Amino acid sequence: ADINAAGGIAGEPIELVFPDVGVPPSQAVQSAQRLWRAEGVQGFVGMHDSAVRAAIVSQLRGQVPYVYSAVYEGGECAPDTYVTGETPAQQLAPVIPWLAEHEAAHRWYLIGNDYNWPRDTNAAAQDIIAASGGAVVGEEYVPLGSSDFDASLARIRASGADAVLVTLVGGDSVAFNIAYAAFGLDGQALRLGTLIEENTLAGIGAANAHRLFASMGFFASIDSEAARSFDARLHSRFGAEAAQPNGLGESLYDGLMLMAALGNAAGSLEPGAVAAVADGVRYSSPRGNARLDHNHVAQTIYLADGSSGQFATVARFDTVPAGVSCE
Repeated sequence: ADINAAGGIAGEPIELVFPDVGVPPSQAVQSAQRLWRAEGVQGFVGMHDSAVRAAIVSQLRGQVPYVYSAVYEGGECAPDTYVTGETPAQQLAPVIPWLAEHEAAHRWYLIGNDYNWPRDTNAAAQDIIAASGGAVVGEEYVPLGSSDFDASLARIRASGADAVLVTLVGGDSVAFNIAYAAFGLDGQALRLGTLIEENTLAGIGAANAHRLFASMGFFASIDSEAARSFDARLHSRFGAEAAQPNGLGESLYDGLMLMAALGNAAGSLEPGAVAAVADGVRYSSPRGNARLDHNHVAQTIYLADGSSGQFATVARFDTVPAGVSCE
């Protein structure tokens, strides 16, 4: 609605169609193919996992613009693929030194699910922790769907950690953080999550969120006119059915705004024309102002404290797509 109110893309109104990509990558690719080849879709905006992204990139082969909006591990440089999502370097490079200075976080324990995003995030974290004068005192990975963290919590306690980087997702993160508080570890070590947003925090609950921090490009509590206007328009349009704003859902808004900015700068969504003007394209969103730099977005990162059961932003950092080179 916002894009169409501003004139659409290259003077044409846009229409959204929705495939289901909460399926195995091979099925997601079939949906993308059908929309592109049979239904004439001119661009894709996706918030889904990296395996689906890789499959779609391989299928599209730069023949249609594709904006990926999810928090992810970094490193995607395929032609005509543009990323608005936060990378580990953006989420951690400014935040870990801030926590060292303001919260005395120096001894880090890293725990995540066993797949590429947590592993790549923690690889980036190790260098950032070392550069800030800290040390990694433990690192482990658990299968997706884990719910029993007693042994992990015992190892965290024994490690002497004063900070824990959590790269567990969804229900695993909820279960871990509830158990973490039950063990009394919140008194020993703060927690930092790079994929803990409002819905996950609601699952964890205020009673279990003491000294729980999160680093993302968007929180519903951002104190800015753009964020307040977004929330007001969301509730005006959907009323009681309005979704809880969070970084993952809002990222799709950013993805669409980038697609519109690319198409308007190029005068069309023809991939070659878009690629020719992409570097340096700017757009505004509830996150703030953003700029495309080598197919990734230089954007604002917020650090929020969830101790009250609601996120309160405590710091903001303007970042470049650190650690990403698509030259």
